[in-house]
Order: sequence, then C-alpha cells, then structure tokens
Amino acid sequence: MPAVAPRGKRRLLGEINVVPYIDVMLVLLIIFMITAPLLTQGIKVDLPKAAAEPLSLQRNQDPLVMSIDAQGRLYLNVGAHPREPIDDDTALIRATVALRREPQRAVLVNGDQAVSYGRVVQAMVLLQNAGAHQLGFETDQLANAPKSRARGAHP
Repeated sequence: MPAVAPRGKRRLLGEINVVPYIDVMLVLLIIFMITAPLLTQGIKVDLPKAAAEPLSLQRNQDPLVMSIDAQGRLYLNVGAHPREPIDDDTALIRATVALRREPQRAVLVNGDQAVSYGRVVQAMVLLQNAGAHQLGFETDQLANAPKSRARGAHP
C-alpha cells in the first residue's frame, strides 16, 4: 500500500480554522479598551476655584451640562456631537428637549474662568428659557482643599 495518496486525490478539509478569527477579535478588543477612555474626555475648560459643597445628584441620572470655553463657544452634553460647539439657538432647542423629557434633571453651567461674565449670564438665561428651574456652577476645589471636583449650587 502506498503511503502517499495519488496526485490530485487530496481530500478537502471541511472545517473552518477559527484561530485567526479569535486573534483578530482579541486585537480589536485591546484597541477598543485603549481608545474608549480617550473618547470620554470633556471640553477643555479652566474652571474657577471655589470652596463649594457638592450638589447631591440622583445616581442614575447625568446632569445637563452647558460648557462655555475661553472663546465663549457653547457646548451641551446632549445630542449627536457633544464635543462640537453649538450656537445659542441650537443649545436652546437641545436643552428644551432634554428638560421636557426629564424636568427634574440637574442643570450645571461649566464656564471657563477666562470667559466674560456676560457670556455666562447669557448661557444661564438660555437654560432658564429652556425650562431649567435651578442651575449649578461647576468649579474646581481651592488649592488647600482636597483635589476632588466640586459642584456649587446657585439658589
């Protein structure tokens, strides 16, 4: 009996080799694990320092945050692209929709300390027109206080 099969008479292998697929999936998993934390960073805002008590927020609900950068551009943490600046009309519409869905949602203003006071007041009026009844200011702790982020309340 010949040990080698005659030419052209190879049997086809009917199984799928899954090892390369597992390798690709593991590489993709590692890529997503590395990039996911990089995508969750917020808007670059130099917050003013204050010795404020943190607000008590509901655990299962993220606050509505209006951010104002040093150039006075507005950002809202709702919508398809929360890291892109929006105009006042778009901010009003998005905030109105978010507050109609959840009227008790906490509303915070996250203003850069270099932005003019007038621009912060305009953002606050915009949020009040959208239906916010209470607004809070987001600040950083003073240098001699612990390094946690404080959220000071506005009465």
